Amino acid sequence: MNDLGSGAGVNDARHLRLDTFVRLRWLALTGQSAAVLGAQFGLGLRLPFGWCFLVIAVSSWLNLALRIRFPASYRLSDDSAALLLAFDIVQLAALLFLTGGLQNPFSLLFLAPVLISATALPPERTLALGMLAIGLATLLALVHRPLPWFADGRIELPFLYVSGVWTAILLGTAFTGVYAWRVAEEARQLAQALAATELVLAREQHLSQLDGLAAAAAHELGTPLGTIMVVAKELDRQLGPTATQAVADDLKLLRDQVDRCRGILSKLTSLDEDEGFLQTLSFGHLIEELVAPQRALGIAVEVSKSGEGPEPSCRRNPGVTFGLANILDNAVDFAESRVLVEARWTLDRVSLEFRDDGPGFPSEVLLRAGEPYVTTRSPGPSTSPDTVGSGLGLGLFIAKTLIERSGAQLSLSNASTPGMKGAVARISWARHIFERGTLANNFVAPNSMWPLPERGTAPI
Repeated sequence: MNDLGSGAGVNDARHLRLDTFVRLRWLALTGQSAAVLGAQFGLGLRLPFGWCFLVIAVSSWLNLALRIRFPASYRLSDDSAALLLAFDIVQLAALLFLTGGLQNPFSLLFLAPVLISATALPPERTLALGMLAIGLATLLALVHRPLPWFADGRIELPFLYVSGVWTAILLGTAFTGVYAWRVAEEARQLAQALAATELVLAREQHLSQLDGLAAAAAHELGTPLGTIMVVAKELDRQLGPTATQAVADDLKLLRDQVDRCRGILSKLTSLDEDEGFLQTLSFGHLIEELVAPQRALGIAVEVSKSGEGPEPSCRRNPGVTFGLANILDNAVDFAESRVLVEARWTLDRVSLEFRDDGPGFPSEVLLRAGEPYVTTRSPGPSTSPDTVGSGLGLGLFIAKTLIERSGAQLSLSNASTPGMKGAVARISWARHIFERGTLANNFVAPNSMWPLPERGTAPI
């Protein structure tokens, strides 16, 4: 009993909480003790009193050990819960052996562990427990101590009656087990469906709100960006040949960044327009489109491509392109000197990996990276002190949502190779999904209220 919880499923809501299980067992032990005491001292029946309480005590010691060893919130694995329920069946069989076998009316309590298993455990474990209960009931029908009775008489029930009790236990175990499992399974499926629906609706609501914010931002920022461009051109004209090379370069960089801002705002307001984006482009061309705007920012962006067979191609998807560009922007923003973009493909899969040499993801938020309103990265040397803590954590959420809609799998981590540091973002598609060309039918715009497509149905 040292490992009662399964590593992968401890937090599964289906699993029994140890506290609930222990409380139910205390209730059963209280009932058993009351029945033994009532029969011995209340009714004056002659019981093997010491042996009965020894059997009850063994179960009590196990309960105490479980309570001491594990916290109340601990959840039992399927195997551990099945073993404890099997112990309860054996313990009940031992008590019934001492008190008349199936002639004892409490023999119907064989149904209780099977019923608990049917509501919380997989069917195969419930079947095993049911077979154990039926097997012990069959044994008790043939071998048991006499039914305790008053001192001046002895009762021996007909074997036909015992056979009827055995049949009732058999049918009750089968019927209640199947019925309880079916009801519990429908409840679990309904709960999972509701949880999935709430998640989809929450993500759609976030994206719908952000789509409106993007349109508002494009409208409101258009004027100041235009003003900045006019002022930059005017300064360039006034300074003319008298401007130093550094000032001229800064003015050129300022104009380039204004054009880049306008392009980003244009993308934000046109993600739902798939017309004009149906051109086919190669994997390398897609990567070059992502990398080209970053080459003038002072951070070395290195591209590595390799694969099996011909280079894959895809249909242009503005949502996925925006998501990949956002991830690359983050890598460049937080890198100290270089960003590595690795493109790999096989006959079955297409993958893209972004690595930077920055500080990486803080450990306290790595597990929540990609959720809305979670700021995921510590600022690197290239980040201005004025911007520390100013991010809302929405960029990665939007990128993750748009990329995963295309059927990709996105994982975020920190570099694990000794001597290396920085964040790692891995995106992987099945090759036939990456190369699928039905963009107009499968892409769902961020402000759409239609359900999300199933994983693996949308093209890149």
